[in-house]
Amino acid sequence: MPALDQALRAALAHRQPLLNELYAQGTDCYRLFHGSQEGAGGLTIDRYGPQLLVQSFHQSLERDQLLQLAEQCQASLGDELLLVYNDRSRGNSRVDRSDPVYQAAPEALEDLIGHEWGLNYRVRGRHAGQDPLLFLDLRNARGWVKAHSTDKSVLNLFAYTCGVGLSAAAGGAREVVNLDFAEGNLAVGRENGALNPELPAMQFVQSDYFPAIRQLAGLPINARRGQKLPHYPRLAQRQFDLVLLDPPAWAKSAFGTVDLLRDYQSLLKPAILATADDGVLICCNNLAKVALSDWREQVLRCAEKLGRPVRDCQVLAPAADFPSLDGQPPLKTLILQF
Repeated sequence: MPALDQALRAALAHRQPLLNELYAQGTDCYRLFHGSQEGAGGLTIDRYGPQLLVQSFHQSLERDQLLQLAEQCQASLGDELLLVYNDRSRGNSRVDRSDPVYQAAPEALEDLIGHEWGLNYRVRGRHAGQDPLLFLDLRNARGWVKAHSTDKSVLNLFAYTCGVGLSAAAGGAREVVNLDFAEGNLAVGRENGALNPELPAMQFVQSDYFPAIRQLAGLPINARRGQKLPHYPRLAQRQFDLVLLDPPAWAKSAFGTVDLLRDYQSLLKPAILATADDGVLICCNNLAKVALSDWREQVLRCAEKLGRPVRDCQVLAPAADFPSLDGQPPLKTLILQF
């Protein structure tokens, strides 16, 4: 416990300059403790507006440990926050909803509002899924999109709860299309839009990635051998000025397999073709075992083979609340200018 206490104190002190920047830009959603890099593997502590979310992935915290960590964070921030503890040390990192260590107060589990880049986001400590509704390590990418979307058409692939789309709308995009397979994710995206009524309306497309992106790219849709294709929405071939590709590590459907380790190209190729000439494709890879240099080379080679060579490639690192001791954070983001 003393070692964890000391590690958290160091992490909180290290973040103070960043927190001053975040408050100035209208952000109160950020990581306070990134345990894998700051001395306690499998432990994360995040702030989501009025909520303090503690999650343990390797072993459960004891109640006294949890309360002391929460008190330490609140004392450092000078704010009273609503504590939620998600013990995810069981199989497949699933939340233990029986809460044997700590039962959150009812008000901590209500629908709350957090803020990032001056925008309002839905916050829920518990919902049907396992992960928080806003992935904090993608904040810099959302900020980049907000700053570079003026009068652009934007396609947000694997949109989840549509934070990138919301950022594009706030940045003055003339059109924003959010695409995700899960209606529950898009429903939260619609909530996020409603929480920012001053922004123009976004579009939402519920579809498997492969049939949607292949139609937009003008490529055929192939069924697995011996399988009949399920229904999918029909989309016209077209290109967008700005495309965001942030896929999960692995997923399988009747249309294909998302596999960032073995077959990133099958995701990337149609996304490149759906990006306009002189457009921008932002692509992400969140696998820690994939080296940035190797993946970057793979991405650039794929674009070259398609006859769409990249004029400029920028690496966008996560913010300082996601430190990386070796300079190789799990989330890797490339901004490709065609």
